[in-house]
Amino acid sequence: MIKVLGKLPKKVSVACSGGPDSMAVLDFLVRSRRDVNIIHFNHGTKHSVDAERLVSDYANSKNIPIKIYNISGKPCKNQSKEAWWSTKRYEVFHKADTPVVTGHNLNDVAEWWIFTSLRGNPRVMPYNNKNVIRPFLLTRKNILENWCEKYSVPHVRDPTNFTCENARSHIREKIMPEALTISPGLLKIMSKKVIINYKE
Repeated sequence: MIKVLGKLPKKVSVACSGGPDSMAVLDFLVRSRRDVNIIHFNHGTKHSVDAERLVSDYANSKNIPIKIYNISGKPCKNQSKEAWWSTKRYEVFHKADTPVVTGHNLNDVAEWWIFTSLRGNPRVMPYNNKNVIRPFLLTRKNILENWCEKYSVPHVRDPTNFTCENARSHIREKIMPEALTISPGLLKIMSKKVIINYKE
């Protein structure tokens, strides 16, 4: 079951990459009769072409307004490509005239906690960043994937998610399975931290 943290606004923009997490969230909000529009980013990768086409096709099939942004240029010296992309996305999000909903989920919370712990400053992913809200932090990733399967929601998977070419994918593919082996209740622990940390 998809769990929602906080009260969902009636009108929202959905940050949609085309992956199963964001597509499930988008479909959930559409079925919840929210007034939805889509924000999609083309990062200029080989995968971006397929992702943009899929999200655009879904938007057109549901008559959902969509804005597509192209990220061009290069990151600053000593800045990772992923961090730079994130900065560019949030620059757009913070200019939106509606709350922006992301597909971040409970697995992301755990990965972020591990990532920040390894850097010496363990943090729980917050519910909001200005007008950006993360209502699905209590929902496990497999629940969102199951939603896509149950309702035949189209999605594409970024192949770099299955490599270890950046820190987040390395944590997801290598460290998370080991962490869950050592602490099978890790996600339950993280859900409690999310609730304690919650500020609407």
